[in-house]
Amino acid sequence: MSKYLLYPGCSMETSARAYYDSLKAISGPVGLELEEIEDWNCCGATEYLGISLTPAYALISRNLALAAQQNHGKRAVVAPCSACYLNLAKADYYMREQPTLATHVNQALAAGGLSYTPGSLAIRHLLDVLIYDIGLDTIKSKVVRPLTGLRVAPYLGCMVPRPDYEKRWSDHEHPVELDLLLKALGAEVIDFPLKTHCCGGHMTQIGPETAFELIRGLIVSAEAHEADIMTTVCPMCQMNLDAYQGEANRYFGSAFKMPIVFFTQLMGVAFGLDPKDLGFGLELTSARKAMSRVGVETPEPQASAPRPRKDSSLPMPKPLPTKADLAEKVEAAK
Repeated sequence: MSKYLLYPGCSMETSARAYYDSLKAISGPVGLELEEIEDWNCCGATEYLGISLTPAYALISRNLALAAQQNHGKRAVVAPCSACYLNLAKADYYMREQPTLATHVNQALAAGGLSYTPGSLAIRHLLDVLIYDIGLDTIKSKVVRPLTGLRVAPYLGCMVPRPDYEKRWSDHEHPVELDLLLKALGAEVIDFPLKTHCCGGHMTQIGPETAFELIRGLIVSAEAHEADIMTTVCPMCQMNLDAYQGEANRYFGSAFKMPIVFFTQLMGVAFGLDPKDLGFGLELTSARKAMSRVGVETPEPQASAPRPRKDSSLPMPKPLPTKADLAEKVEAAK
């Protein structure tokens, strides 16, 4: 049994519950033991580092300090979420490279009776652990229902492979780890050229037109390569491509219905596990047709479309001007 500390991040019990459910379902079969970091907090996602570095890194590093306290022979912290993984790895790296920053962060942590020695923990993404610690041979040995005939677009997003601080991936522009895992499950993996392109991140909130362009480009490419389904390693990527696919369709007048699922869900299907236990049905764009290609019946989607932001929500940057806004300003300036 391989043991790790788990940093789940905020999305795993909410918008990415299918990821969490399927991760828990496959952990036993592949011999993965995860111990959650106690009293962990949000990593700050992508916004806080753009506001003020010391409090942002203190927010992230509190999780590393807690993990170090809890580290009883478990050398690595595993983050399934790509944004969480990047933030944890970035904090550890910059505290090592910039002693002044490390001093300021530890002064902030000291207010809560904590400290962190950079480099004392290894920060790993879940996919990295599955490929390089658990191993493809072990994963392949658990396959009882091969995904034969299912054409899958492997989508990593931009935050896992770049920047690759510890040189963990085969290539930061075109890594093959997810491809190899899917092939071990028996799937037909398409050579997806946009596998590390950005999904737009939180641009859905402040610049929807830009986000829709990025989402549309990814799905158009997957469709052009005749993918039945896209799979991802990132909660943000899954939410943007699935939950905002309908809005992108309305914006462009398109009719894409590309299902977007987590790679752990496909692992669970190949292991013969019940689709309900893997979070199928939580997606907005149904995966039923795609999964029927491997003889698996999945639940109808039950989730609802994204809700508009409330006035009481945490502050976000002001929305960017739309094309219509800009055209109006140009016209007014004439």
